[in-house]
Amino acid sequence: MNRQNGAQRPYDVVLFGATGFVGTLTAEYLAAHAPAGLRWAVAGRNRNRLEQLRERLGAIDPGCADLPLLHADADDAHALRDLAESTHVVATTVGPYLWYGEPLVAACAEAGTDYADLTGEPEFVDRMFLRHDARARETGARIVHACGFDSVPHDLGVYFTVQQLPQDVPLTIDGFVRTNAGLSGGTFASALASMGRGHHLLRAAQERRLHEPRLVARRARARLGAPHFSPETGTWALPLPTLDPQVVERSARALARYGPDFRYRHFASVKHLPMAVGGTAALGALLGAAHLPAARSWLMDRYEPGKGPDAERRRRSWFTVRFVGEGGGRRVFTEVSGGDPGYDETAKMLAQSALCLALDEPAPTAGQVTTAVAMGDALLERLRSAGLRFRVAAAH
Repeated sequence: MNRQNGAQRPYDVVLFGATGFVGTLTAEYLAAHAPAGLRWAVAGRNRNRLEQLRERLGAIDPGCADLPLLHADADDAHALRDLAESTHVVATTVGPYLWYGEPLVAACAEAGTDYADLTGEPEFVDRMFLRHDARARETGARIVHACGFDSVPHDLGVYFTVQQLPQDVPLTIDGFVRTNAGLSGGTFASALASMGRGHHLLRAAQERRLHEPRLVARRARARLGAPHFSPETGTWALPLPTLDPQVVERSARALARYGPDFRYRHFASVKHLPMAVGGTAALGALLGAAHLPAARSWLMDRYEPGKGPDAERRRRSWFTVRFVGEGGGRRVFTEVSGGDPGYDETAKMLAQSALCLALDEPAPTAGQVTTAVAMGDALLERLRSAGLRFRVAAAH
């Protein structure tokens, strides 16, 4: 595998798209928290903006004054190949990934380079599996999508919950998401792109199912569920049609610890019924607008990727994901929580994922894998040390 030649590569981590809003936050996090001796670089298409970013990072850590700057564009296959061959890990914030992401995935799969991104786009993830999983398995590359709020708290939250339940028995887990933060521009653009491509999304999912290995003597499912009042959380539960449950299902398929028969459901948690009804109506209106080019363009202009709220607004933001798990006569309530999910915590999750892939003992896996499969306990402990809270609220 190409990873055997990794000592010859000049970098441990390269951050691609470092001058965007979340990219800058991720670079600042690395400048403040990367361990001594980490060989890392920032990459993007605008040299002047990279130089400005390096000045900012130098104010955080004087050692960043000489941080390497790599020039690469998302559609320049030659430059992306050179970038992938120069490092152990590439972390990228350049989205929507369906438009800009595949050349870098292809370069990393070919070079045996580990890859982490922030996508929440199911079609992109499925198409990357179909086109590049096999080659990544051959070269030893770990292709890890959704290393931000999509879908780390949910994937690792379920992973943590499973560990509190008995082994070798059927398990059911429900996740309930609450936050006071708005969508990031990048997340909104990705969601709109996915909503407007329903036929393509469905076709990619169907093609993936034809090529994925079938489970033998086990079952793992992620169901949408129905709107209902949840007595466990005291809130209204609305099914969330995001990438998160698909990621959880893939972790459950890959890891026998999830038991012989696993089921997960994923909900938004809303306190008041009028808000639940209004939220459902707004989602329906957004879905309709996404299919109208003029409306989609207007909405894209309102939430431009690469921009975000100021530090004070992010400081006031928070998220909580509560899980209710059952199996083998045991019931457990767990919780994952943190600060601003769309920006600060997402930057932290991506940075820690890249550090985990680069520095921690590698899991015996390759190809397109989830955070739980690729990093599991190592990333869980990193995130706990970095301030995210994983806790057992109650069990009986």
